[in-house]
Amino acid sequence: MRKITPCLILFLCCVTFYPRPAAALNFSAPKPKFGYRDASGKKQSLEIADKYYPKKIVQPFGNDSKIDPKLRRAATIADERARAHSLSKCWHYVKEALVAAGVVSSRPKTPLAKQAGQELVNNYGFKKLPVTDPYQAPVGAVLVYGAKRAAGHVEIRTESGFASDFRSKTPSRRPLLGIFAKS
Repeated sequence: MRKITPCLILFLCCVTFYPRPAAALNFSAPKPKFGYRDASGKKQSLEIADKYYPKKIVQPFGNDSKIDPKLRRAATIADERARAHSLSKCWHYVKEALVAAGVVSSRPKTPLAKQAGQELVNNYGFKKLPVTDPYQAPVGAVLVYGAKRAAGHVEIRTESGFASDFRSKTPSRRPLLGIFAKS
């Protein structure tokens, strides 16, 4: 018969009573609730909202059959190539996505993002859409923003938000010059 040593007893106790982090993960904390009494005196409670989205995108508005299907591909390419943070190369990334999807035959030449809309209309057959809300833009539409003394900003509407050299759930805060698409 084997002799039980104090080291073996200590080891067995440590293994038995050692906290298991995996077991703690099975329990999720309850969502905080706000309690109140309604007009009739009945107790009520609501979950507390911990995140705020001013205009959450519920569903993509990309089922517009009037625009070129290649623009949806450009939106996918832009979203795949976009980074988490801006590199200040929005027009460069949008140009590359448009060329890669075959929407434009050659790379646009304008250096400033705020000039993108005019070049797309004049040289590549795009049209300015009568939409003024970026959230209502169809998937694949090119959104052009102006700036007084800066280059401006360009982004493509994607199914989950907006993409240029970075992806975002919300559109740019700059003044919108126009939303452009090709039919």
